[in-house]
Amino acid sequence: MEKVPHRNELMVPTVEAIKALGGSGTVAEIAEKVISLLGLPDELVVQPHITKRGNQEHRTQLEYELAWVRTILKQLGILENSIRGVWALTGKKFRKDLANISIGSEDDAEPLDWQVQLRTYLVEKLSPVAFEHLIQRVLRETGFTQVEVTGKSGDGGIDGKGIAKINGILSFRIVFQCKRYRGSVSASQIRDFRGAMQGRADKGLFITTGYFTRDALKEAIRDGAIAIDLVDGEHLAEKLKDLSLGVRVEHVENVTIDAEWFNSL
Repeated sequence: MEKVPHRNELMVPTVEAIKALGGSGTVAEIAEKVISLLGLPDELVVQPHITKRGNQEHRTQLEYELAWVRTILKQLGILENSIRGVWALTGKKFRKDLANISIGSEDDAEPLDWQVQLRTYLVEKLSPVAFEHLIQRVLRETGFTQVEVTGKSGDGGIDGKGIAKINGILSFRIVFQCKRYRGSVSASQIRDFRGAMQGRADKGLFITTGYFTRDALKEAIRDGAIAIDLVDGEHLAEKLKDLSLGVRVEHVENVTIDAEWFNSL
């Protein structure tokens, strides 16, 4: 396979992937299962999405196509999604001939969802210092204490540190690195971060507005090495939404008349 499959070619594999996951899954789980089902090589999986204006986006071409697939399948009533970012099959039968539907053709404007807008804003508008302070706020809001931003040059990529508590009893020293990237974080960057944190913390946390290569994901949990937790741009955006930090969710009231109720009078 020489190029990333088009969204029409990914519709059937996406449905099959969700079935294999038990009928539901997160975006990351579905993507990983699709990659496995199609046997996609790493060089295609990490290929960045280039917009029509020639700009490299914060997600891969595969993520972009799969986002279109989820949108199309939702419009067809095949998929539904929860506020927690879990996508599930609705039970409506999927006809394979629907894979050729022309929703979301290349002639349409590229979808600019709230996550893409947010990640673009974080990269293009926030200064490095402001971004570090944002991550500091996020960690505090999620229960970390003694969160400090260091950001010193020559500090081996350590941007800050803090204390993570589990159930208010167990404490872990953590150090974190936060990068405003459009593209990918490689395995070598994970190794460099691990080297910098040796003897300084119990856990490491790497946060980026971009995404992690498959090798980086494997390196983060490599046997015999200190595990490093990873937060990519998608998860960071969801966390900001959950915490209402710079993201407002507006619920629109939809009022309908129940004619059957009135007819029963």
